[in-house]
Amino acid sequence: MKKISDSTISRLSKYYRTLGRLIAQKVKTVSSDEIAEIDGVTSAQVRKDLSFFGTFGKRGLGYSTADLQHNIGKILGLFKKWNVALVGVGNIGHALVDYQEFKKQGFEIKLLLDNDENKIGTKVGDLEIKSFSDAPTHLEDEKIQIAIVAVPANVAQKVVNSLTDAGVRAILNFAPLSLKVPDGVMIKNENMSIELEALSYFLTNRRK
Repeated sequence: MKKISDSTISRLSKYYRTLGRLIAQKVKTVSSDEIAEIDGVTSAQVRKDLSFFGTFGKRGLGYSTADLQHNIGKILGLFKKWNVALVGVGNIGHALVDYQEFKKQGFEIKLLLDNDENKIGTKVGDLEIKSFSDAPTHLEDEKIQIAIVAVPANVAQKVVNSLTDAGVRAILNFAPLSLKVPDGVMIKNENMSIELEALSYFLTNRRK
């Protein structure tokens, strides 16, 4: 598999959503210039990102919005079904379970894990919270491919170690620190504090 940068994959996700909005507006074709203007990049960047995966559209005619979105969806694996485990069923965890867009995009939360005895055995929606101490068995039973980690920072690395030992190879981390994973495992860190600090920096320094 060709090595594609994280930034390219992130832009493909933006293009996918942009094309979805254009399709909803009944726009049939779109140029790289128009995509670039909407997503805040250059048209050359749009063409370069797409060129990693083949030839799309026709020179002078642009791209079919439906065809291009479908092709980007295939590249991103959005037409597959991915079984997801959520570890840590606190406030963030409840919000993630309720987020309906996950299922629409092929990400189905099939398993809830926690180590709080007061939560184990209770339900969130149709899912019963299972004990994290039995994680390997539950992960195998539900054929989990992706894990979302929403636990306190002081236990996050231990949780991730257990998940990777059990065979999970893709992790979305909400704990507010960077975690180490073995080769062959992909981890993405979602840290809202860092994003807010970037906004704080902008507001603090915009007049300098």
